[in-house]
Amino acid sequence: MRAERVFAYGAAAGLLGDLLLGDPRRGHPVAAFGRAAGAVERVLWRDHRGRGALHTAVCAGGAAALGTAAARAVRRSPAASVALTGAATWAVVGGTSLAREALAIGRALDAGDVEAARARLPHLCGRDPQALDADGIARAVVESVAENTSDAVVGALVWGAVGGVPGLLGFRAVNTLDAMVGHKSARYRRYGWASARLDDLAGWPGARLTAVLATVAGGDPRGAVRAWRADAVRHPSPNAGPVEASFAGALGVRLGGTLSYGGRVEHRPVLNGAAGRAVRAASGDIDRAVRLSRRVGWLALGVCAGARLLARGALRKGRTS
Repeated sequence: MRAERVFAYGAAAGLLGDLLLGDPRRGHPVAAFGRAAGAVERVLWRDHRGRGALHTAVCAGGAAALGTAAARAVRRSPAASVALTGAATWAVVGGTSLAREALAIGRALDAGDVEAARARLPHLCGRDPQALDADGIARAVVESVAENTSDAVVGALVWGAVGGVPGLLGFRAVNTLDAMVGHKSARYRRYGWASARLDDLAGWPGARLTAVLATVAGGDPRGAVRAWRADAVRHPSPNAGPVEASFAGALGVRLGGTLSYGGRVEHRPVLNGAAGRAVRAASGDIDRAVRLSRRVGWLALGVCAGARLLARGALRKGRTS
């Protein structure tokens, strides 16, 4: 079986597995990687960019190398190759857990239980929940759903289409390292620099594809394009900007503004401010964001599998011409 079909069948099986099973409560492979990366950090940490770059190379390179070894071990068996791709896809995508956490917070807000929503918010993002009212929590959830659709689903599929199992594992490793050490705290400002920059590079294609698909799958394509073009470049993140702006336009809401992380207040630009309304806890905005995220994930599978098939066909045509 050709590699492009292995990816298509395996990625579809992995997404279906994520839909049916979600993430395991114990023994998740990404959590195991996080523990290993933490152990490497304890050995290598110095307040120095070079040490941080070595940490990134060891951890991300190790994950990709593990994927390469596993893929080579089963390459003679199409069924085993599909199963491995499916298992790797299931391990690295997190669309179902993302939706479950977002909807659980939405249910708490619908019931008027703001304290329960605050208690659950750290499972989804790093905002300071005590600084948020009900509408602020809802906005944080919508923004997290948008950004994590790219990070937890689409980006992984893009790199899976490019590099198979090593691409899937390598992308998740880079994304996990950024979450662990890529933030601008005193400890990680220099040490996490390489992880943050590599995550920006790895996330670039997935973020743009996510923005395109949100435009196609959302309720207001023109609004999504308008918000993306006008506001994405104003966001401090080169990848979250297009994703959150296109989601804001597609949903007809405003995102961005004042945020609080770990006691640090940030004043970010408002996305879709001219045409959107404020996110409201009681308006179903969280449910709509989750539905859009799910549509984007399945569309991304089709685009990535189709692009790999087309690339194979173009390559064969070029060889025979």
